[in-house]
Amino acid sequence: MSFAKAYFDVKSAVFRAVLIGACGITLAGCDTLSSINPFDRSETYKPEIVADVPGEQLYNDGLARIQNKDYERAAKKFGDLEKQHPQSEWSRKALIMTAYANYEGGLYDDAAVAAKRYLTQYPATSDAAYAQYILAMSYYNQIPDITRDQETSERALGTLQDLVERYPTSEYAKDAKEKIQVARDQLAGKEVEIGRFYLQKRNYPGAINRFRVVVSRYQTTRHVEEALERLAEAYMSMGIVGEAQTAAAVLGHNFPDSQWYKDAYSLLAKGGVEPREDSESWISKAFRGVPQVGQRAG
Repeated sequence: MSFAKAYFDVKSAVFRAVLIGACGITLAGCDTLSSINPFDRSETYKPEIVADVPGEQLYNDGLARIQNKDYERAAKKFGDLEKQHPQSEWSRKALIMTAYANYEGGLYDDAAVAAKRYLTQYPATSDAAYAQYILAMSYYNQIPDITRDQETSERALGTLQDLVERYPTSEYAKDAKEKIQVARDQLAGKEVEIGRFYLQKRNYPGAINRFRVVVSRYQTTRHVEEALERLAEAYMSMGIVGEAQTAAAVLGHNFPDSQWYKDAYSLLAKGGVEPREDSESWISKAFRGVPQVGQRAG
């Protein structure tokens, strides 16, 4: 037997003796090494038993919290109802109320998520129009001013239009139509703001592209008057006199009393020309078939 092997055997014997001593000389009180291993502290899982609360009670509890304007806890209560009574009528009602509670509490993103989920799961129910309205209003109430990105305005417009198209006879359609005009006006305002910036920088093609969006898509907004006058400015600056004349002529036809028309007329007069519409111009075609917007002052 080598010295190394003999030493190893002695060390092993000593370790076993110490281990047995730690366990009380016998292994009776030390069945496994887990009792002395600090990293092995497995515990027996004890499942929590949740009382089965009737759906009606949870629903009424949620309503009570809404009446007390405790919208966060109301939403949580309706969420509990969904979990405890899935695939039930109570679950459906809870989901629409979750959307409503979050909306009233100003948690618009959460309200939109719940409303979308409702529309996915229950698209043919009587509350679907209301869910669409909550979704649209959640975006609408987050519309920023025109100096900021208008992605939310685009979402608001799209969801409001969906509401009118899918539920034209619903009680929310009229309000949606009014808010569609506001969202469109906001988007048009953003285009005009950027167009003005390009015009100041003498980036005339960039400016024309922005004003073109307003004239093509948002003819019924209050920004279309300015967009037409700015088009006349940009085209005159580029020497494209015919389009400048058309922009001024369309502006004068639709808004003869507008200050924007007076400005456009003066601009053309300085260049020795007058407003004259070219029926083949994209500007003329954009307004063809569009009802006259009105006789408003600019």
